[in-house]
Amino acid sequence: MNETIRLMKSHFSVRRFKDEAIKEEDLNEILTAGQMASSWKNFQSYSVIVVKSKEKKEALYDLLPQEAIRQAAVFLLFVGDLNRAEKAVHLHEKDFHPEGVDNLLITSVDAALAAQNTLLAAESLGYGGVIIGMLRYCAEEVATLFHLPDYTYPVFGIALGVPNQDHPVKPRLPLKQVVFQEDYQEQDPSFVSAFDQVQADYAGARATDSWSERVATQFGQPEEATTKALLEKHKLL
Repeated sequence: MNETIRLMKSHFSVRRFKDEAIKEEDLNEILTAGQMASSWKNFQSYSVIVVKSKEKKEALYDLLPQEAIRQAAVFLLFVGDLNRAEKAVHLHEKDFHPEGVDNLLITSVDAALAAQNTLLAAESLGYGGVIIGMLRYCAEEVATLFHLPDYTYPVFGIALGVPNQDHPVKPRLPLKQVVFQEDYQEQDPSFVSAFDQVQADYAGARATDSWSERVATQFGQPEEATTKALLEKHKLL
């Protein structure tokens, strides 16, 4: 195992931070490393808003009360962004068509790839962080807070800082249940109960619900309407 793989396999989410800043030169290196991620046709259909001010973090916390947002030295908002694309298209074409599922996948995947690079780069320099996707549940308010224009939408954020906690890596599903050879292998439902037990053993007394119960909470009910409403408002659906 080389150092890069060791770092990747030792990742855990950090939600509590020391009251220490991220060095500006480190932050620039982290963001530049994030930018080197693969991107669909090199369109780079995302943007990152760097939030350092206490006022802006408090305002975001008021919308989404997660302590990691307030404690973070820096909060990075990753934005799916076709606003630049609109300007490029109009250099050559009259019509601009940003709407549609495929374009949402392009922007979301571009943002996710850049974010993973960003978080790994931060961890390599001794920082830690957590990806916060629940801000999509207050998407319109987040868009207003950060003055997001048409053809953009908030995908998730990363709270970054100097870690003030350490804990074991959270278990993942066995490789054989997510990696298949040649064809998809649909699985017997018994794997769910088995993984529930793995997660329960990991969480111990901290466990309040099972892995499968959390899956059911997410996917066992209709989707939240807020993201769709913002996408329609910003001309992406």
